[in-house]
Amino acid sequence: MTEEQILDVYKRHGAYLQGHFLLSSGLHSDTYLQTALVMQYPVIAESIIGELVKKVYDINFDTVVSPAIGGIRFGYEFARLLRKRAIFTERENNEMTLRRGFSIKPGEKVMIAEDVVTTGKSTMECVKVALDHGAEVVGIVCMIDRSGGEANFAYPFFPLVRIKVGTYDPSDCPLCKQGLPLVKPGSRKIV
Repeated sequence: MTEEQILDVYKRHGAYLQGHFLLSSGLHSDTYLQTALVMQYPVIAESIIGELVKKVYDINFDTVVSPAIGGIRFGYEFARLLRKRAIFTERENNEMTLRRGFSIKPGEKVMIAEDVVTTGKSTMECVKVALDHGAEVVGIVCMIDRSGGEANFAYPFFPLVRIKVGTYDPSDCPLCKQGLPLVKPGSRKIV
């Protein structure tokens, strides 16, 4: 599938939203990609994620680690297709951590899997958890890189689709200046 075909799947399933959105990074945007609406169809998810699997098939790693909540379903399906273990991090007292009995062994090779990357903040929080447990991070994968190439990771980065969308500091947001209502579709509590 081409990038255009993948974005068309998002559009057909109402997962490519236009408006005025508060992102988990605290930034505002005119576009929101709701991967959960695509992931609700396992056959479609398998088809799209299968394209990403081709990019990393030869990389040696043991475990896929995803940040909750957006990355959980994507990370699980990505791991399933590669026959790897899948775990996720989640926030506890506003700090990303492993819970639910998940563990990472020192030296374990992990791939970080995030559904959508804007600033890379959640991704890097997930990387930090893995490193704090002694893991070796071998790379980062995502369905959509909406950073416009600005997400700067110190690890190999394998986005399936790269797009550039309007992202604005709240203090200088043209959508706010137009008086458009702000919608917060993500799960992270923003303080």
